[in-house]
Amino acid sequence: MNKLTHFDQSGQAHMVNVGDKPNTHRVAVATGKISMLPTTFEMVEAGNHKKGDVLGIARIAGIQASKRTADLIPLCHPLALTHVSLEFQLNKVESSISCQVRAETTGPTGVEMEALTAVQVALLTIYDICKAADRGMVMGDVKLLEKSGGKSGEWKAA
Repeated sequence: MNKLTHFDQSGQAHMVNVGDKPNTHRVAVATGKISMLPTTFEMVEAGNHKKGDVLGIARIAGIQASKRTADLIPLCHPLALTHVSLEFQLNKVESSISCQVRAETTGPTGVEMEALTAVQVALLTIYDICKAADRGMVMGDVKLLEKSGGKSGEWKAA
């Protein structure tokens, strides 16, 4: 089992020192899904929610969240993101919406947490906007799909 890098030799939590690591181009792709009632799905799909473009608002919320990850996750480094994109895939059969985020930076540490945070906040935003119509929405399947850059190189989910 790999050593957990956020703990020192005495078991105390600390921020990993990345000062000696080289700057490399780093990419992370994450995904997640929200399931809802068919009537709620139809409202989002049609774009006629009284609060406006649900997916457009969720896209902006996800991007904003990626930029605030270090404020939310205590041991994350603040990163200068070079690109963040969010794509939504609507599944009418399942009444679900999948969100996929690609985050990029050039720096000494990866962007996995930024991609995962963006997914979560985008899904939470959909929930927030639609909760008056459907409080039973379920968010899940949030995971890292792939990452590249840095010493550990490329990784893809099985």
